[in-house]
Amino acid sequence: MMSMDTTASSQSTQSLTRPAGASIAYHALAATKSNSSGENLPGIIFMPGFMSDMSGDKALAVEEFAGERGLACVRFDYQGHGQSSGKFANGHIGTWSADALAVLDELTEGPQILVGSSMGGWVMLLTALARPDRIAGLVGIAAAPDFTEDLFPNELSAEQMAEIEDKGFVVIPSDYEDDYIFTKALFDNGRKNLVMRSEIPLDCPVRLLHGLKDASVPWQTALNIQEKLRSTDVEVTLVKNGDHRLSETPDLERLTRVLSALVDGL
Repeated sequence: MMSMDTTASSQSTQSLTRPAGASIAYHALAATKSNSSGENLPGIIFMPGFMSDMSGDKALAVEEFAGERGLACVRFDYQGHGQSSGKFANGHIGTWSADALAVLDELTEGPQILVGSSMGGWVMLLTALARPDRIAGLVGIAAAPDFTEDLFPNELSAEQMAEIEDKGFVVIPSDYEDDYIFTKALFDNGRKNLVMRSEIPLDCPVRLLHGLKDASVPWQTALNIQEKLRSTDVEVTLVKNGDHRLSETPDLERLTRVLSALVDGL
């Protein structure tokens, strides 16, 4: 299953209002540097994973990198996650990708680099497909597009899948803080947002990091993503001892190196 990061942050939290009184909690850094033409360099948006939030190690490492480089950066919680409003069980891929798109549209200006972790990699691709002209690059960390169709049905038993159909949800014990809640709406909406069934028509630079010891999302997923992408500027990094989280110090250092090279290339 997809892991959760829970490292606390001391930074103040802001709120973006969404329809029907919902709100998205976020942290934002303003850009402090520009290029030789006086234009802002690309900003960075971090997109967390399933039942994860913006206070995890990877999100904070991305924000720290952005601050050091003078780049704008936004990290946020989807509805039903972290400090945002709503219940997790009421959300699905459509809800959370709409949240990400609102963050892109309302909280950022100019080109952006999207960094997506696990489920955030799916949200990252959906966001980029909706606003390709705004995207300077993508960085996927154990990206898990289409996981409701390709991964979870294989991890859940026939009895659990039947319970989802009968009751509308099933609760699965987790190794992390909260038990997982899988709803019928999550699966049904996931089928409406699949991105891996045909070419992914994106042409921006893409960097994919994946651990060979990932027990939640097979490392072959990264290779499948690069095959589907139309972009010819795609690099896959496979980490021999990397797990699904990729949150150890060497993993975070690798992530910032990848981001640094991507920013320099742009």
